[in-house]
Amino acid sequence: MEALERFSALMLTGPEGFALDEAALCVAAHAHPAIDIDEQLTRLDDLAAASRATTLPELATYLWGECGFSGDRRTYYDRENSYLDRVLDRRLGIPISLAILAIEIGRRIGIGVVGIGMPVHFMVRSASDRDAYVDPFSGALLDEDGCARLFHGLTWLVPVGGFSICARLLANLKAIARQEADREGLIWITRLRCLVPGVPDAERAELARLLT
Repeated sequence: MEALERFSALMLTGPEGFALDEAALCVAAHAHPAIDIDEQLTRLDDLAAASRATTLPELATYLWGECGFSGDRRTYYDRENSYLDRVLDRRLGIPISLAILAIEIGRRIGIGVVGIGMPVHFMVRSASDRDAYVDPFSGALLDEDGCARLFHGLTWLVPVGGFSICARLLANLKAIARQEADREGLIWITRLRCLVPGVPDAERAELARLLT
């Protein structure tokens, strides 16, 4: 199945059964057509199998310590930071791609991790401990008070689902493609966004304009 068809099929699943890792790799496959999505999923399986973590803090120590994942401070806006296969290759990413990594490794080993979307940043939190947060860009552990100090309030500390995370990942890529005047990139990114439940109808009108 081609990446577009596979992505489209994933968007038809319910929120509970949505495979965020597979969707993120379908996005990556549009930029890197040669990648084998199932092979990349196996890489995530192997990464999880090597972990002995049982809590989010232990998972953070494993991923951002032992495995060496970190935020890309030098070339933050490089599109490669948004593609999960390249995050695995380079051990570099941006908050949302590193959050996807943490969520999906956590799922494999029985640690519930939820995404916390804020206007200018993305965090993860333990699903079972509402006071255990990780900043995925640095791997730093924070409690709720620490988040409040860092991000000036708790209004945005609300978990978001896989569809919202996928839409935001694509929104980041779309902003970069627009800045670089990459029409071809805008087309495939907008086409994928149009498939994500909850994305505004204006995206479809934009895609129609791009295709004319």
